[in-house]
Amino acid sequence: MAKPIGQAGPGEELARRLQDRHGHLDARQLLAAMIRDEFPGRVAVSSSFGIEAAVLLALVAEIDPATPVIFLDTGLLFEETLAYRDVLQLHLGLKGVRTVSPDPSALEASDPERILSLAATDNCCSLLKMQLLDKALRGFDAWINGRKRFHGGERSRLAVFEFVDGRIKINPLAAWSPARIEATFRELKLPRHPLAEKGYTSVGCAPCTSLAGPGEDVRAGRWAGREKTECGIH
Repeated sequence: MAKPIGQAGPGEELARRLQDRHGHLDARQLLAAMIRDEFPGRVAVSSSFGIEAAVLLALVAEIDPATPVIFLDTGLLFEETLAYRDVLQLHLGLKGVRTVSPDPSALEASDPERILSLAATDNCCSLLKMQLLDKALRGFDAWINGRKRFHGGERSRLAVFEFVDGRIKINPLAAWSPARIEATFRELKLPRHPLAEKGYTSVGCAPCTSLAGPGEDVRAGRWAGREKTECGIH
């Protein structure tokens, strides 16, 4: 077996070499290589437990259900998302789900009236997502997420491997299409997010999520009417 290049550096060069070695693999093979070979014990998955989340989580569970899965509970999520987390955790046998929440004292100091989501969305995302994830990822050299190019915007040119903030960022589903996502839901008989049947194509925090209009990108309902398209994690 080749020596794991997850032990090498610098970061941008490592990402390039990972692309050269593994970029041609399908998602299952790529995930197995990352979890078992390149970053054993040093890789985590981040999941919003959103509309498409079950696909990536199912593939990870096939390889190692104990893989750490970081879920950010901002306190502003839909109740349906919290319920879906529990459903998927049981259905897939996930043993490594880590629900991370804001520190109450920090939240009280920064947003005592809980109005940041309406008054200053960038500050809200920084407090409830970016800072939380950064802390949760300490100790990991790489993290896996479910972004896809068809989401549009900044994601349309998404690479499979990136080096961001000192870690390798792995996007195994980058090239997947909506049709392939749907086919995998059917193939693996995966439970659907409760809000999917109501027409939601992407969900985040409730105050900043609405239904996308006909013909719009799947993420058009996120921060609708604002220039913002990402929470800052990505």
